[in-house]
Amino acid sequence: MKEQATMSVEIPENMEDVAMKIARAGVHGKHLDEDQVITQAVLDIMQAFMDEALEGHYDDVAWSGKNLRVTDIMGKEVGIVKPLKQDFVADFKQNADELVERLEDEAARIVGGR
Repeated sequence: MKEQATMSVEIPENMEDVAMKIARAGVHGKHLDEDQVITQAVLDIMQAFMDEALEGHYDDVAWSGKNLRVTDIMGKEVGIVKPLKQDFVADFKQNADELVERLEDEAARIVGGR
């Protein structure tokens, strides 16, 4: 099993983390939607892997429909990551660990493909 990069404690990596983030927000009177938390987490995880692979923030990860689009510092598209199921929320809910590993692999593929 490969060693996984350490994410920020603020980025949920599984459903338990999602539930904890929602609960913490609720204590402060903020309502968070589970799917929105997951959607942001997937984006943040991919961005963290890209930043780690490039040893800094050079590429930007953004949503392009249901896909993640990676652009370089000049705004040129350098990669697209697609969900396995209907969307990344479903992928995360089915197997968050597998999705995180896949995002790490995709970041390595995108960076290595240059």
